[in-house]
Amino acid sequence: MGCDTGRDEEKPVHRVHVDAFEMAVYQVRNGDFARFLDATGHPPPPNWNAPDFNHPDHPVVAVSWFEASEYCEWLSSVTGRRYRLPTEAEWERAARGGREGGLYPWGDEPPQNRPEYLRRWGGEVPGPLPVGHAEPNAFGICDLCENVHEWCADWFQPNYYAASPRCNPQGPPAGERRASRGGSWRHHVKVSRCAARSSIPPHFQYADYGFRIVRCVD
Repeated sequence: MGCDTGRDEEKPVHRVHVDAFEMAVYQVRNGDFARFLDATGHPPPPNWNAPDFNHPDHPVVAVSWFEASEYCEWLSSVTGRRYRLPTEAEWERAARGGREGGLYPWGDEPPQNRPEYLRRWGGEVPGPLPVGHAEPNAFGICDLCENVHEWCADWFQPNYYAASPRCNPQGPPAGERRASRGGSWRHHVKVSRCAARSSIPPHFQYADYGFRIVRCVD
């Protein structure tokens, strides 16, 4: 985990072990979240009906960390399988696609050099794209490090890596901000790298924040 050429909170680079898990190919979509809303009566998030955000295959946005966690709890209850948000360690493991030290899920070229740059990040589209428009990484997972920022389970602490356990790090026991990973349609350069870390308070609802779920392996 981490990057020697990244920001201070990405250091030191260190090796960790994470137990087996399964990660969703796509970010949670509006169509997925609609079933949760219908079943629970939970009010829809901001931008739910906005034309730039309301396609069924758009990633759901403007959900707080608490709402993302509630979705996981609901899905676990109706399927009998345990779904949850990924830890930072799990997310970075998945994003790298098996390439140790790789800068991005697609390789080492910066986002500006990609053919889809203007469409995904350059302002041609004032919002996220439907999921799955980009090529998947080596693990078959789409839109990692792009489209929307993704909530993680961990509390965020800038110097956590200095004390992180080697096996299954879960983040600090408490904090004021929850960790998030990946770039978005509004912000890409700073946080699109696999190792880049970000965070906001868990009750915030931003139009470029969504989430992706993981499932425990029985």
